[in-house]
Amino acid sequence: LLATQCQKEKDPNFLIASNHVGKLDKQSLARDLELIYANDSLVMDTVKLNFGSGASKIKIFEKGGAPLLTLTPNADSIPTVQNVLIKDPRFTTSNGVSIKSTFKDIKEKYKIKKIITSINNVVILLKDNDLYFTIDKAELPASLRYNANTTVEEVQIPDNAKIKYMMVGWD
Repeated sequence: LLATQCQKEKDPNFLIASNHVGKLDKQSLARDLELIYANDSLVMDTVKLNFGSGASKIKIFEKGGAPLLTLTPNADSIPTVQNVLIKDPRFTTSNGVSIKSTFKDIKEKYKIKKIITSINNVVILLKDNDLYFTIDKAELPASLRYNANTTVEEVQIPDNAKIKYMMVGWD
C-alpha cells in the first residue's frame, strides 16, 4: 500500500516542473492539445475558433468531468501554451506544493521574488521559476484587505493562507 501511495505522488501525468505541467510541455503546440489530451475532454471557445483567431482559453477535463487545467495559448503564428491554470490538486511540484498547499509551504520550499497587490488578491512570484500563486485578500489581516495600493510584505501573509490560483506562465 505504501509503495502504491508513493507512486501516485510521483505520477508524471501530474508533476509540475520548469518545462512541463503533466503531459503538457513548454514547447507543446496549441494545435496538438487534442492529441496530448486524447483521453480527456477539451472545451474551447468555438466562436473564436470559427473566426480563425484561435481559442482564448482551453479547458481540460477528465473524462469523468473533473477540471484539470485551463490553458491560454499565445498569439504567435504557430501558438504554444503561454499560461496554465492548475485546477486539480493532484498536480504537484517536485517540492510537494499543490493548490491545496498554504503560504507557509510556498515560502518554505521556494524563494519569493516579488509580491504584487491587486484589488482582491496578492500574486506571489518566485525566483527562477515560471510558477506563481494567487492568494485571496480575504486570507490576509483586515488592515490589508481593502486598499489596493497597500504593499503587502511576505511577513504580513499568514502561514495558513490558502492558495486561490496556482499558475505556470511560459514566455
